[in-house]
Amino acid sequence: QVQLAESGGGLVQPGGSLRLSCSASGSVFNIHVMGWYRQAPGKQRELVASMFSDSRTNYADSVKGRFAISRDNAKNTVYLQMDSLKPEDTAVYYCNAKLRMTVTDVLRNFWGQGTQVTVSS
Repeated sequence: QVQLAESGGGLVQPGGSLRLSCSASGSVFNIHVMGWYRQAPGKQRELVASMFSDSRTNYADSVKGRFAISRDNAKNTVYLQMDSLKPEDTAVYYCNAKLRMTVTDVLRNFWGQGTQVTVSS
């Protein structure tokens, strides 16, 4: 199996910064894309940022210019640097990975347990 372990959430004042980390462990052969989604109370889960194995990135319009995703392929780890945080960034942030567990495997979708990010004064 595969596990995604997240860290780095917490409480921060508006304008502050946080860095999230997510590491994949277990039977990982190849990670196609790894990224972060978030879900605020009463809202649908949305993509925040993702990075493909060829380094292509996607960002939600609401975080462009403030958040930066990076990836350490050797460690199967993805990071999300969040700067200039706003109260509307408050949500549970979930790590996501689409990967193959063996060379002949299909792409499988995995989620982390989620980490709370609260932006408040």
